[in-house]
Amino acid sequence: MDNKQFVITKKIASQGKRSVILIPSLLQNELRPSTVVKLTIDILKEAEQ
Repeated sequence: MDNKQFVITKKIASQGKRSVILIPSLLQNELRPSTVVKLTIDILKEAEQ
């Protein structure tokens, strides 16, 4: 299997008291449950308090 790489710039969303990252539906065929991914997070702008 070839490694595939996608770069996504996202704003962190909230779900109740939790912070979440929503994956675009465009990638749903690539990122099925049980798929193993490597996730690197670079903070580009901090949230204002």
